[in-house]
Amino acid sequence: SLPIVSKGTHVIIPLVDSLEDERWEAKITEQTCNKIRLSVNSPADAVIGLYGLTVTTQSAKDEEPTVYNSSENIIMLYNPWCEEDNVFLDDEEQRKEYVLNDTGRIYYGTEKQIGARTWNFGQFHEGILEACLFILEKSGMPPSGRGDPVNVVRVISAMINAPDDYGVLVGNWSGKYSDGISPAAWSSSVEILRKYHSSNAIPVKYGQCWVFSGVTTTVLRCLGIPARSVTNFQSAHDTDVSLTTDVYFDENMQPIDFLNNDSVWNFHVWNDCWMARPDLPPGHGGWQAVDSTPQETSQGTFRCGPASVNAIRSGHVYLKHDTPFVFAEVNSDKIYWQRKLDGTFCQVYSEKKAIGHCISTKAVGSDERADITHLYKHLEDSEEERIAVETACQYGSKPDIYSAPAAEDVKVEVKIDGEGPRMGSDAKLSIVVKNQSSQPRQTTLHSQVAVMYYTGVLKNAIKKDNIPVDLLPNEEKTIDWVLPYQQYQNQLVDQAALMLTLSGRVSETKQVLANQTTFRLRTPDLQITPLGEAVVGKEMSAKITFTNPLPRVLKNVVFRVEGLGLQKGHEVVVGDVGAKATVTLTEHFIPTQPGLRKLVASLDCKQLTQVHGVADIIVCEQ
Repeated sequence: SLPIVSKGTHVIIPLVDSLEDERWEAKITEQTCNKIRLSVNSPADAVIGLYGLTVTTQSAKDEEPTVYNSSENIIMLYNPWCEEDNVFLDDEEQRKEYVLNDTGRIYYGTEKQIGARTWNFGQFHEGILEACLFILEKSGMPPSGRGDPVNVVRVISAMINAPDDYGVLVGNWSGKYSDGISPAAWSSSVEILRKYHSSNAIPVKYGQCWVFSGVTTTVLRCLGIPARSVTNFQSAHDTDVSLTTDVYFDENMQPIDFLNNDSVWNFHVWNDCWMARPDLPPGHGGWQAVDSTPQETSQGTFRCGPASVNAIRSGHVYLKHDTPFVFAEVNSDKIYWQRKLDGTFCQVYSEKKAIGHCISTKAVGSDERADITHLYKHLEDSEEERIAVETACQYGSKPDIYSAPAAEDVKVEVKIDGEGPRMGSDAKLSIVVKNQSSQPRQTTLHSQVAVMYYTGVLKNAIKKDNIPVDLLPNEEKTIDWVLPYQQYQNQLVDQAALMLTLSGRVSETKQVLANQTTFRLRTPDLQITPLGEAVVGKEMSAKITFTNPLPRVLKNVVFRVEGLGLQKGHEVVVGDVGAKATVTLTEHFIPTQPGLRKLVASLDCKQLTQVHGVADIIVCEQ
């Protein structure tokens, strides 16, 4: 309603000679008589939604400009195929499933008898895109915030349920549905979304968790955000942010009903959506849990998420949004409390494996059930899983529920020698474990290294180890950790970053050890050597040398060379470069501007990125 250039809601698109990407720009690609064809680019962080298009023309004779308003609107969506977009998903099969598939399966029942129902998401059905944009409008979210998928998903999780914002669906668990449609009767999001839109935002009756989840999948996929419906069996509902599921008994071990507000659902359905999380520390992008079923309020509104699934797995519940609630759903301990004669409670029993089983979603490319419990929690009873639970509970309303370690006298750190490991060789790091006490200490370090996109999204783990460590009093041990080239050669992504995660517990004191270290595999530089005198208007040359660090052939290598005031940017196709081979190329150019100039070159090929070099050239006047 109030388009403003500074907020990205009013865009003046410049005409340019060549398209550079990652900005608003337009280029004339065809011109015949009175017809012009334009190619228009938008940046990857543009605001999504409905755009009106206006074209202004003016003749060269300084007449008044003429303004044309197009009758066709343009709809901007997120783009999971675009590497710069925060929702980029680097797997074509997964994009087909989580963005393009308009049907799916939703799981229900109990963990021993899992049922599946087919759900029609229908995100490409007529009228659904309009309904999704209508929901965004109704949310009252300022349009300038719609470029950020974290914001948009949070708003959608609130808008799919009716309380407090007249959202899409009314929840009803009473068994009485005569004035609406029973939640079990729906098998499609299409009718629900159309009904909401055509009635001008009268909430539709009735939904339960799988209906809220099915509609959320539709809306997110429709807007271009990869999403899936996820079912958790034995799902806890923590009402007091204790991060435990609490059961209270009186002195005679009879349940105290009015205190037993925490509940365990046979199953509960929510959603995962895929995005980078630049608002969180690295390593927390990827799948995010979002739950539209109205269970608890978050910052005053019934909504939940997006919560990083990696953060949930590690117990890092202080990372937003609503991570404690989802953590409790999948991995809280069931704690039994007994009232003592003085009215206080003591813990009498804890059940560690009661919550969060068989977390399920439809498999990519088939109707099979995929078990994704391992994404949400470490193996039950494993040391990593206990560490996650105890870490999480420190941030809850009952932080003292687990005994504190007797001492914290063991330190662990990771050291990177010199400039760090090089691409094409084994990556070697040092793990330094130091015992600062006068007693011996023993621990097992669990190590895992995973490939990481620069956005902080972890791709996959490529090596896991358990390292036993025995320390004498005051001893410091250095452990050589090696990732062989063969293990990472086919796993890397752009920007080649890896994250090493260490965790463990000291046997004697129960101290938790944890460390995350991000490291890069260094790529070689291009060596650029200027030849001859650098004088304006006089031809000179530069030699560019590159040595392939990999023991494999680089295919379709292209050099890009550019120097402001030296030469225009252009590509040089080199072709294939053999394993460990050296290639040299000579550039001839005529400097056009005096002073300090930089000749910049970069190499591009599928197997090796981030290779570049620069030479400073001082150009004299003639």
